[in-house]
Amino acid sequence: MRLLFAGTPEVALPTLQALLASQHEVVAVLTRPDARRGRGRTLHPSPVAELARTEGIEVLTPRSLREDGVAEQLAALEIDVAPIVAYGGLVPAHLLELPTHGWVNLHFSLLPAWRGAAPVQRAVIAGDEITGASVFQLEAGLDTGPVYGTLTEAVRPRDTSGDLLGRLSESGAGLMIAVLDAIAEGSARPQPQATEGVSLAPKLEVVDAAVRWADPALAIDRLVRGCTPAPGAWTTLPDGARLKLRPVTVRSEVTDLAPGQVRASKHEVLVGTGSHAVVLGEVAPAGKSWMPAEAWARGARLDDTTVLGTQS
Repeated sequence: MRLLFAGTPEVALPTLQALLASQHEVVAVLTRPDARRGRGRTLHPSPVAELARTEGIEVLTPRSLREDGVAEQLAALEIDVAPIVAYGGLVPAHLLELPTHGWVNLHFSLLPAWRGAAPVQRAVIAGDEITGASVFQLEAGLDTGPVYGTLTEAVRPRDTSGDLLGRLSESGAGLMIAVLDAIAEGSARPQPQATEGVSLAPKLEVVDAAVRWADPALAIDRLVRGCTPAPGAWTTLPDGARLKLRPVTVRSEVTDLAPGQVRASKHEVLVGTGSHAVVLGEVAPAGKSWMPAEAWARGARLDDTTVLGTQS
C-alpha cells in the first residue's frame, strides 16, 4: 500500500523504520515544522524529518493541516493509508476520509484508558501495573475510534515514563505493521471501544510536575518517575530557586521527617513526605548540570532546618 506517515518525535522513529523495511511504500512524511531547541534556540528539524530526508522521502511540514493547499497536496499522493504516531497536531475532519483506508493511529495505552496527549506519563503517575498500546482508526473524537489491535506491557517498579515509552514505541511498531498488513489483505476488523473504563490523559504542564511533599512517598515516587524525562519533576529551595529532580527511592523505615524537611549525610539526602522519607537521586540546581544529590547537598550546606517546596 502507499502510505503517508505522520509523526514528529523520536518515539515515532521505530514505526517509521519498520514501515521502510516493510512491503508497503512510504511515499511522504508529514511532520511538525522545524522547532527551536537547545541553549542557542536554533531551529532543528524533527527526528522524523531527519530520518525521512536521509531516506530520500518527501517531507511535508505545514504549520496547520487546515492551511490552503494541504488537502490538494495530500490528495495528489494517492494514499491508501496514513499511519500516525505522535504527530502533535489535529487532523481536521475533511482530511480523515482522504486516504482510502483512513488514518491509523498508534496510541500508547489500552484504549479506552488514557485517551489524550500523555498516556504513558499518566499511567506511571497513577500506579498502573499494566499498560500497552493500541492501533485504532482515527476519527473526529479524542482517541475514540474503533481499535484494530492491542498489545500489553508491564509497568516495572522503577520505570520512568521514558523507559516505558521506549519499550512501547518498539513493540508498537510491530503492531502497526501487523495492522497495515491485515488492512492490505482485507482481513482487518476494527472493534468499537468499550464504553466503560474511559480515562483521560491531558498533556502534563511544568506546574503539574511540582512535588507536593505532603503527599505520600509512593505518590511522590510515581510523580517523579512519570515526569521523567518530561516535563521534569521539580521542587523549590528555601530561597525560591528551583531544583530539578530525577527518580527518588522510598525509605519506609524513616518516618521522623516533616514534609519537605531535608536530612543530608555523606551518602544520601533524605526528604520527608506525608508518610515515609524518600532518598533523592540526581538533582539539578537552576542553571547547573545533573549531579548526585549528596554532592549537591555538600555544596549547598544544608541542615535539618532546610525545607523544600515552600515556594512551589
